[in-house]
Amino acid sequence: MTTVIHHNPDCGTSRNVLAVIRASGTEPVIIEYLQTGWTRPQLLALFAAAGLTPRDALRTSKSPAKELGLLDPGVSDDALMDAMLAHPVLVNRPIVCTPKGVALCRPSEAVLPLLEQPLAAPFTKEDGGIIAADHAEVT
Repeated sequence: MTTVIHHNPDCGTSRNVLAVIRASGTEPVIIEYLQTGWTRPQLLALFAAAGLTPRDALRTSKSPAKELGLLDPGVSDDALMDAMLAHPVLVNRPIVCTPKGVALCRPSEAVLPLLEQPLAAPFTKEDGGIIAADHAEVT
């Protein structure tokens, strides 16, 4: 299995996670899901592997979630899935898949346990925060 990142290049967290993966010596398969969209089986498999519900994976800020009425706790998982298929931006990102597991990598440090090779040195995020090679955030 190769490393895959479901990536949005306009998202700072997604860019940081991609850079951390590369800093570990791995060149991942990059899926720009805003261009490719999602399929129901794909989302169901990703969420199951990551231990997420559709509600857990719902991007609530900088997305149409509020306008679509999706923030109401009574909205069903099926309705959330339908909305995510129609509006790929509703899926929070980045989601990373490696031989070590699948995770929604927010914050960016969440990718560290998934790396096949640990970071050899601390990593500086776009905002200047530091991720230590031992998986701790230094900031």
